[in-house]
Amino acid sequence: MCATHGVEVADIFRQCGPDYRESHGMPRSQLRAMHAIELCRTAALGGHVDQCDSCSHIQISYNSCRNRHCPKCQFLRKEKWIENRAKDLLPIPYFHAVFTIPSELNPLVLRNPKVMYDLYFRSVSETLLELGNDRLGARIGVIGILHTWGQNLMDHPHIHCIVTGGGLSSNGSRWVASRKKFFIPVRVMSALFRGKFLDYLKKSYESGKLVFPGIIAPLAHSHAFDVFRRRLYHKNWVVYCKPPFNGAPGVLKYLGRYTHRIAISNERILKLEEDKVAFRWRDYADGDKNKVMTLQASEFIRRFLLHVLPGRFVKIRHFGLMANRNRRNNIALCRALLGDCKVEVKKEETPETWQEILLRVSGVDVTLCPHCQKGTMARIELLQPVRCNGPPGEC
Repeated sequence: MCATHGVEVADIFRQCGPDYRESHGMPRSQLRAMHAIELCRTAALGGHVDQCDSCSHIQISYNSCRNRHCPKCQFLRKEKWIENRAKDLLPIPYFHAVFTIPSELNPLVLRNPKVMYDLYFRSVSETLLELGNDRLGARIGVIGILHTWGQNLMDHPHIHCIVTGGGLSSNGSRWVASRKKFFIPVRVMSALFRGKFLDYLKKSYESGKLVFPGIIAPLAHSHAFDVFRRRLYHKNWVVYCKPPFNGAPGVLKYLGRYTHRIAISNERILKLEEDKVAFRWRDYADGDKNKVMTLQASEFIRRFLLHVLPGRFVKIRHFGLMANRNRRNNIALCRALLGDCKVEVKKEETPETWQEILLRVSGVDVTLCPHCQKGTMARIELLQPVRCNGPPGEC
């Protein structure tokens, strides 16, 4: 196969996926994600037939897989999430902090994703909340977003955080504003984050939560693990804080870019030719230059699947003022203390359809006839799936 236009991850999976599955052992989460992407918007998932009420034009549309790792299924989910978060934004500065871990931890993370990512989130959130209380004397709010990849699709776990520029005083009677520049020095954040992460890592090892297959098997021995952990104290734990967002619009723009992003978008893939995949990437180590990388299809698939998260794992988490349990009450109290009177409480309305959301945010009217540009497309028939939507071997 030679494809140079409109190549998608699904095309690569359909052509090269069977051989890859045959030669590689894969966890269930990867099998399910791969299978869903292969079937996305095909007759296998069913769909519907629409007809124009003016020119009688017929159009067939197939259903989406809705898998969170699919490049084609994130737009509407992202827009709905952003709109919900927009209701929580306060008239204050927000900061953007990023926490990374040494690359020596990557093999351990890949083989223990749920344990290690949970540990990661806990260390980051506790670092920010504790320093917010110690340095500012306030309970701040944090949204954490896990990304696991670099531009070359290799494993590069890091957590992006949106941090409120201030918080509630200990008794909740007043709003404590931060300085214009971030109120926590990055060196202090890095040191506390490192200490918490390595402490929780030790506890996870002692409780038997970690497994050590393959190349990390030597770490199963307590002495080797202790030496490995101690060496990490001397590594560079990169934590940095970017300039504050430009008000609420800046926060929303950021959320739109980062929240539901996956390892690679279809737009970055240039071609699939002779079982090789070429895609665009940015080399940050070489002056942020745009380059083209070519990989064997099997290696491209392997790298893509590195970033399939465990089932039901939550990659966007809220802490402090933004914690899900008390977020509504906390936000209402913050607004009152900040004197924010512009927010109106809206009555419950009928939820928008996905067609209405798409029209509002993108200007695309999928109900308009693509042929005559006048009539309205109306559904005349449902198409049932032609086979089950389970992983290979379960149908």
